[in-house]
Amino acid sequence: MSKLHQNEISISIETVRRLIDRQFPQYTDLTLAPMGSSGSSNFQYALGSELLVRLPRLPGGGESIEKECRWTRELARHLPVAVPEIIGKGEPDSGYSELWSIVRWQNGTHPAVCFPDSPTIPEHYQLATELAAVISAFRDIEPDADALSDQSLRQQYRGRSLAEHDGAFRHSLKACRSIAALDLDLDAALFLWERSLDLPDATTNHNQPQYWFHGDIVAENLLTENGRLCGLLDFGGLGIGDPTVDLHGAWELFDAPARDTFRQRLNVDDPTWLRGRAWALAIALMTFPYYWLSMPGRIHDRLAMAQNVLADPE
Repeated sequence: MSKLHQNEISISIETVRRLIDRQFPQYTDLTLAPMGSSGSSNFQYALGSELLVRLPRLPGGGESIEKECRWTRELARHLPVAVPEIIGKGEPDSGYSELWSIVRWQNGTHPAVCFPDSPTIPEHYQLATELAAVISAFRDIEPDADALSDQSLRQQYRGRSLAEHDGAFRHSLKACRSIAALDLDLDAALFLWERSLDLPDATTNHNQPQYWFHGDIVAENLLTENGRLCGLLDFGGLGIGDPTVDLHGAWELFDAPARDTFRQRLNVDDPTWLRGRAWALAIALMTFPYYWLSMPGRIHDRLAMAQNVLADPE
């Protein structure tokens, strides 16, 4: 597999096979094959026809595996959509330094993204309603004392304020200016971002309720079947804090009328909606310079997100 990160861990299929055979001997007879497209955080291998092996690409990535194993089962009981069923957690071994996991394969296809000039996708009105129900369910789960004290759930910048992300945003925007083929009005992006920093910020109120958030609800982490939402993937960005970031996928997935359906279902007020739009812009811009050559599919999806943000009426 080609590298996506400069400090990426090297691992061979022979090492993955050895990890499985030593720690999960019941799966020794199952075939093992790298997936055609792996995520940016984890290498992924198909194990037989029903299982998936996920191994962090970066040093320290095992912390996300630990977090997923600790909390996904608990949250799954409350969510109206299937999430990855964790079959087992693997330990560092055979020269590989991180925790890793085996999960059950989930069938489905990723929904199409929507550019400002894309034709209407009728199924997305239903998807907007179903996705809003998932986000509502996250917010209805009250974090218990164990969750509130789990520091791994507090490390996600996406659950914090826009102001804390200002330096990173400006760094990403500067890097984007060097991408000649990037079809985006970066001056308009900066103007919108700076206006967003003046919005009321829920994170400044220490008495503000703390909510669960997924952190990365975008097309590549959603599965659909016959136009209906059937799966939510990758809980590595799971956290507790300000859940506004979970709105950002609306600008990637939906046209303006479907976004309005999504917003109405969630009953989102103006400041929160505009902060969600700013998060969508920030997440798109940080993607372009980092993955421009290595993940064209992700670049395509985030370009839809950013263009929709800038095309959105005030």
